[in-house]
Amino acid sequence: MAKLESKEKYLKWYKDMLLWRKLEDKASALYIQQKIRGFLHLYNGQEAILAGCIEAIDPSKDKMITAYRNHVQPIAMGVEPKFVMAELMGKITGCSKGNGGSMHMFSKKHNFYGGHGIVGGQIPLGAGLAFGDKYNGSDAVTLCFMGDGAVRQGSLHETFNLAMLWKLPVVFICENNGYAMGTSVERTANHSDIWKLGLGYEMPCGPVDGMDILAMRDAVKIAVDRARKGEGPTFLEAKTYRYKGHSMSDAQHYRTKDEVKEYQKIDPLNTTLEIIKENKFASEQEIEKMQNEVKEVIADAIKFAEESPFPTEKDLYDSVYEQSDYPFIKD
Repeated sequence: MAKLESKEKYLKWYKDMLLWRKLEDKASALYIQQKIRGFLHLYNGQEAILAGCIEAIDPSKDKMITAYRNHVQPIAMGVEPKFVMAELMGKITGCSKGNGGSMHMFSKKHNFYGGHGIVGGQIPLGAGLAFGDKYNGSDAVTLCFMGDGAVRQGSLHETFNLAMLWKLPVVFICENNGYAMGTSVERTANHSDIWKLGLGYEMPCGPVDGMDILAMRDAVKIAVDRARKGEGPTFLEAKTYRYKGHSMSDAQHYRTKDEVKEYQKIDPLNTTLEIIKENKFASEQEIEKMQNEVKEVIADAIKFAEESPFPTEKDLYDSVYEQSDYPFIKD
């Protein structure tokens, strides 16, 4: 870490990231038990990116949109974990009413606009959110996340062109975790510095250490301030690592266990805990208390989700049509 922040910040970062990590771990276990179906993409290892970004924005007005690795982002924006867990289990009490599942979390109330299963599909949508804010005279900024695989989509280039042309208040953040599914960055283009894609549009751009909360916060804060002042978009490449496979079905044959162990040495959860201990920001008892509080939140979320009902056939139509009476559906 470049500099030391306050005790309160490190304790909050640790507890937040621990909650996100443990929620993902529980989701993995529930998937194996077949209580969560379909696809499941875990965020383990990338938590410092989100922790830093939240520090740089105003969640009460700024917006966030991302791809399908999206279980913890809505929690960071203010959604209660129980509603995310319910959505993972496909329950009506979920943040997308059980219709979205793992890949399509959503909460307009908390300015979280997905969760998108189409690779790169969220990139033009992120610019669209920013266009709406600019058109309506709002000073809100949109954070638009994508993976290293998504930057190979043509929609990114179309979006970058218009975002610069119209000076849209959006910050594009590529979470480069090294692999697009199982394909390394080096095998997808003749360059590995993804941030340089912004140069072709004269868009402010650069790399950031995605395993460092402070580095992320500072870089995103500069970009957000620029956007809020009407100076247009920024493209950041957050270099990070995921400790789990692309999804639960990923056997991970494309990387070695030694590679994963090497990156675990800079696990943001562990490095943050080390700073807390080294600076005596919390005693062992206080750390244990935080850990137990997180366990309780996760346990309560699972209980809420398991006790919630599945959507009915009529509920499915309520999310599509405006009218409330469907004569073609029998009770």
